Amino acid sequence: MKTCAACFGVSAALLGTSLLWTAKAQQTGGSTPSQTAKAESVYSEIGKAPEKARAKRNPLEKDPEAVAAGRILFEQRCTECHGDTGEGGKKGPSLRAAEVQNAEPGAIFWVLTNGVVRKGMPVWSKLPEPQRWQLVSYIKSLGVASSKPDPTTPAKREPPAARR
Repeated sequence: MKTCAACFGVSAALLGTSLLWTAKAQQTGGSTPSQTAKAESVYSEIGKAPEKARAKRNPLEKDPEAVAAGRILFEQRCTECHGDTGEGGKKGPSLRAAEVQNAEPGAIFWVLTNGVVRKGMPVWSKLPEPQRWQLVSYIKSLGVASSKPDPTTPAKREPPAARR
């Protein structure tokens, strides 16, 4: 009798979890729970930045050379995982995602400083602070990657070939 009650309890819990996952998938446009969890977890570290860190402003925000210097650092240290254009690679997520581009500069700086070691991102705290801010400047300059062409931008047309 106890075995039946335990089986019933486990079955009810599994059914309830399944129903919750199905409802969540419908809310997220049909994503499975594992897809949704993966998408949320990839960028969750930004949200873990303490308020004090998020409130930090980039002291190089108005420095036109910071983006160029950050690009060089990015090419040296980040492209292996995040790809040449920051759109993600085999090891690292896209830095052109809205979650990153809309994040406070201080939160990005915090992630750079502390890394995400359990997911393979190194700690860059030994990189001098100005260089980390240069990386933040470059990352923010990437902008959000567009998933489809902008309908307000006219398509480029090639001039007709000259007739002979």
